[in-house]
Amino acid sequence: MCFNIICLNIYLHQNLLPMKKIVSTVLFASLLQAQVNWKIDKSHSKVGFAIEHMMISQTEGNFKIYDGKVESKSETDFTDAKIEFTIDASSINTDDEQRDNHLKSPDFFDVVNHPKITFTSISMKPAGKNTWKLEGNLTMKGVTKKVTLTAVGSGKTMKDPWGNTKYGFKVSGKLNRKDFGITWNKVLDAGGTILGEEVEINCKIELNKA
Repeated sequence: MCFNIICLNIYLHQNLLPMKKIVSTVLFASLLQAQVNWKIDKSHSKVGFAIEHMMISQTEGNFKIYDGKVESKSETDFTDAKIEFTIDASSINTDDEQRDNHLKSPDFFDVVNHPKITFTSISMKPAGKNTWKLEGNLTMKGVTKKVTLTAVGSGKTMKDPWGNTKYGFKVSGKLNRKDFGITWNKVLDAGGTILGEEVEINCKIELNKA
Protein backbone atom coordinates (compact mmCIF):
# COMPACT_ATOMS: atom_id res chain seq x y z
CA MET A 1 0.00 0.00 0.00
CA CYS A 2 2.77 2.42 0.97
CA PHE A 3 4.54 1.66 -2.29
CA ASN A 4 1.35 2.54 -4.26
CA ILE A 5 0.96 5.86 -2.44
CA ILE A 6 4.60 6.73 -3.13
CA CYS A 7 4.13 5.91 -6.82
CA LEU A 8 0.98 8.05 -6.97
CA ASN A 9 2.77 11.01 -5.44
CA ILE A 10 5.61 10.65 -7.92
CA TYR A 11 3.11 10.52 -10.81
CA LEU A 12 1.31 13.63 -9.60
CA HIS A 13 4.55 15.52 -9.16
CA GLN A 14 5.93 14.52 -12.56
CA ASN A 15 2.73 14.91 -14.59
CA LEU A 16 -0.11 16.89 -13.07
CA LEU A 17 1.85 19.68 -11.39
CA PRO A 18 3.80 20.64 -14.55
CA MET A 19 0.47 20.55 -16.42
CA LYS A 20 -0.96 23.03 -13.94
CA LYS A 21 1.93 25.36 -14.61
CA ILE A 22 1.37 25.04 -18.36
CA VAL A 23 -2.34 25.82 -18.02
CA SER A 24 -1.61 28.82 -15.79
CA THR A 25 0.95 30.13 -18.27
CA VAL A 26 -1.48 29.76 -21.18
CA LEU A 27 -4.25 31.55 -19.27
CA PHE A 28 -1.90 34.39 -18.32
CA ALA A 29 -0.73 34.74 -21.90
CA SER A 30 -4.36 34.83 -23.08
CA LEU A 31 -5.14 37.65 -20.67
CA LEU A 32 -2.16 39.65 -21.92
CA GLN A 33 -3.24 39.16 -25.52
CA ALA A 34 -6.80 40.27 -24.69
CA GLN A 35 -5.61 43.67 -23.48
CA VAL A 36 -5.58 46.38 -26.13
CA ASN A 37 -3.25 49.36 -25.81
CA TRP A 38 -4.10 52.73 -27.36
CA LYS A 39 -2.37 56.04 -27.89
CA ILE A 40 -4.07 59.37 -28.51
CA ASP A 41 -4.04 60.65 -32.08
CA LYS A 42 -3.38 64.28 -31.17
CA SER A 43 -3.87 65.53 -34.72
CA HIS A 44 -7.51 64.38 -34.59
CA SER A 45 -8.36 65.13 -30.96
CA LYS A 46 -9.34 68.19 -28.93
CA VAL A 47 -9.31 68.91 -25.21
CA GLY A 48 -11.81 71.70 -24.71
CA PHE A 49 -13.66 73.56 -21.98
CA ALA A 50 -16.21 76.33 -21.56
CA ILE A 51 -17.10 78.70 -18.72
CA GLU A 52 -19.90 81.20 -18.22
CA HIS A 53 -18.92 84.82 -18.96
CA MET A 54 -20.75 87.77 -17.36
CA MET A 55 -23.84 85.57 -16.85
CA ILE A 56 -24.91 86.00 -20.49
CA SER A 57 -22.64 83.78 -22.61
CA GLN A 58 -19.78 81.30 -22.57
CA THR A 59 -16.08 81.61 -23.26
CA GLU A 60 -14.46 78.54 -24.77
CA GLY A 61 -10.90 77.34 -24.79
CA ASN A 62 -8.69 74.31 -25.21
CA PHE A 63 -5.29 72.90 -24.41
CA LYS A 64 -2.86 72.46 -27.31
CA ILE A 65 -0.36 70.09 -25.70
CA TYR A 66 -1.42 66.82 -24.08
CA ASP A 67 -0.75 63.11 -24.17
CA GLY A 68 -2.22 59.93 -22.82
CA LYS A 69 -2.59 56.18 -23.04
CA VAL A 70 -5.50 53.79 -22.69
CA GLU A 71 -5.63 50.06 -21.97
CA SER A 72 -8.93 48.31 -22.74
CA LYS A 73 -10.33 44.77 -22.61
CA SER A 74 -10.93 44.67 -26.35
CA GLU A 75 -11.16 46.99 -29.34
CA THR A 76 -14.71 48.05 -28.43
CA ASP A 77 -15.12 47.17 -24.73
CA PHE A 78 -13.69 49.89 -22.51
CA THR A 79 -15.26 48.69 -19.25
CA ASP A 80 -12.73 49.32 -16.46
CA ALA A 81 -10.23 50.67 -18.99
CA LYS A 82 -7.02 52.07 -17.55
CA ILE A 83 -6.50 55.67 -18.61
CA GLU A 84 -3.64 58.07 -17.96
CA PHE A 85 -3.82 61.58 -19.35
CA THR A 86 -1.49 64.56 -18.99
CA ILE A 87 -2.02 68.17 -20.09
CA ASP A 88 0.57 70.92 -20.38
CA ALA A 89 -1.20 73.72 -18.48
CA SER A 90 0.81 76.42 -20.26
CA SER A 91 -0.68 75.33 -23.59
CA ILE A 92 -4.06 76.84 -22.71
CA ASN A 93 -5.59 78.74 -25.62
CA THR A 94 -8.70 80.96 -25.71
CA ASP A 95 -7.78 82.94 -28.83
CA ASP A 96 -6.81 85.95 -26.73
CA GLU A 97 -3.14 86.33 -25.78
CA GLN A 98 -3.76 88.74 -22.90
CA ARG A 99 -6.42 86.47 -21.40
CA ASP A 100 -4.27 83.39 -21.91
CA ASN A 101 -1.39 85.02 -20.03
CA HIS A 102 -3.77 85.83 -17.17
CA LEU A 103 -4.97 82.22 -17.13
CA LYS A 104 -1.36 81.04 -16.81
CA SER A 105 -0.77 83.33 -13.83
CA PRO A 106 -1.23 82.47 -10.12
CA ASP A 107 -4.79 83.87 -10.35
CA PHE A 108 -5.72 80.75 -12.30
CA PHE A 109 -3.51 77.78 -13.26
CA ASP A 110 -0.19 79.10 -11.90
CA VAL A 111 1.68 77.17 -14.60
CA VAL A 112 5.14 77.99 -13.24
CA ASN A 113 4.47 76.07 -10.03
CA HIS A 114 1.92 73.61 -11.46
CA PRO A 115 2.90 72.89 -15.07
CA LYS A 116 0.87 69.70 -15.48
CA ILE A 117 -2.80 68.73 -15.23
CA THR A 118 -3.26 64.97 -14.87
CA PHE A 119 -6.13 62.49 -14.95
CA THR A 120 -5.94 58.85 -13.84
CA SER A 121 -8.99 56.63 -14.17
CA ILE A 122 -10.49 54.84 -11.17
CA SER A 123 -13.35 53.04 -12.90
CA MET A 124 -15.20 52.99 -16.21
CA LYS A 125 -18.65 51.39 -16.06
CA PRO A 126 -21.29 50.86 -18.79
CA ALA A 127 -24.01 53.55 -18.77
CA GLY A 128 -25.90 52.83 -21.99
CA LYS A 129 -25.14 51.87 -25.56
CA ASN A 130 -21.48 52.65 -26.29
CA THR A 131 -21.52 54.89 -23.22
CA TRP A 132 -19.49 54.66 -20.03
CA LYS A 133 -19.45 56.45 -16.68
CA LEU A 134 -15.81 57.39 -16.23
CA GLU A 135 -14.49 58.21 -12.76
CA GLY A 136 -10.96 59.29 -12.03
CA ASN A 137 -8.61 61.50 -10.07
CA LEU A 138 -8.03 64.91 -11.62
CA THR A 139 -5.03 66.88 -10.36
CA MET A 140 -4.96 70.57 -11.15
CA LYS A 141 -3.02 73.40 -9.47
CA GLY A 142 -1.72 70.91 -6.90
CA VAL A 143 -5.19 69.73 -5.85
CA THR A 144 -6.49 66.23 -6.56
CA LYS A 145 -10.23 65.58 -6.69
CA LYS A 146 -12.39 62.73 -7.92
CA VAL A 147 -14.41 63.69 -11.00
CA THR A 148 -17.10 61.88 -12.97
CA LEU A 149 -17.27 62.15 -16.75
CA THR A 150 -19.42 60.64 -19.50
CA ALA A 151 -17.58 58.88 -22.33
CA VAL A 152 -19.55 58.10 -25.49
CA GLY A 153 -17.73 55.76 -27.85
CA SER A 154 -17.96 55.35 -31.60
CA GLY A 155 -19.16 51.75 -31.14
CA LYS A 156 -16.82 50.37 -33.77
CA THR A 157 -13.25 50.59 -34.96
CA MET A 158 -12.08 51.83 -38.33
CA LYS A 159 -8.81 51.44 -40.21
CA ASP A 160 -7.25 54.46 -41.85
CA PRO A 161 -5.47 54.27 -45.25
CA TRP A 162 -2.19 53.50 -43.45
CA GLY A 163 -3.55 50.47 -41.59
CA ASN A 164 -4.00 52.10 -38.17
CA THR A 165 -6.91 50.81 -36.11
CA LYS A 166 -8.89 53.71 -34.63
CA TYR A 167 -11.64 54.27 -32.06
CA GLY A 168 -13.31 57.55 -31.09
CA PHE A 169 -14.75 59.08 -27.92
CA LYS A 170 -16.64 62.19 -26.93
CA VAL A 171 -15.94 62.90 -23.27
CA SER A 172 -17.97 65.45 -21.33
CA GLY A 173 -18.55 66.53 -17.76
CA LYS A 174 -18.64 69.43 -15.32
CA LEU A 175 -16.49 70.53 -12.41
CA ASN A 176 -16.31 73.44 -9.99
CA ARG A 177 -13.08 75.36 -10.50
CA LYS A 178 -13.08 76.50 -6.85
CA ASP A 179 -12.61 72.87 -5.79
CA PHE A 180 -9.14 73.15 -7.33
CA GLY A 181 -8.23 76.49 -5.79
CA ILE A 182 -9.02 78.50 -8.92
CA THR A 183 -11.09 81.23 -7.31
CA TRP A 184 -10.34 84.51 -9.13
CA ASN A 185 -13.38 86.61 -9.99
CA LYS A 186 -14.72 90.15 -10.12
CA VAL A 187 -18.11 91.53 -9.15
CA LEU A 188 -20.08 93.34 -11.83
CA ASP A 189 -21.65 96.75 -11.15
CA ALA A 190 -25.04 95.35 -12.10
CA GLY A 191 -24.56 92.39 -9.77
CA GLY A 192 -23.19 88.93 -10.32
CA THR A 193 -19.64 88.05 -11.35
CA ILE A 194 -17.54 88.02 -14.50
CA LEU A 195 -16.93 84.28 -14.39
CA GLY A 196 -19.04 81.31 -13.42
CA GLU A 197 -17.76 78.66 -11.05
CA GLU A 198 -18.79 75.67 -13.15
CA VAL A 199 -16.55 74.56 -16.00
CA GLU A 200 -17.83 72.36 -18.79
CA ILE A 201 -15.42 69.76 -20.15
CA ASN A 202 -15.80 68.83 -23.80
CA CYS A 203 -13.20 66.54 -25.34
CA LYS A 204 -13.06 64.72 -28.64
CA ILE A 205 -10.56 61.89 -28.51
CA GLU A 206 -9.38 59.69 -31.37
CA LEU A 207 -7.36 56.64 -30.37
CA ASN A 208 -4.76 54.73 -32.35
CA LYS A 209 -4.22 51.09 -31.50
CA ALA A 210 -0.63 50.80 -30.31
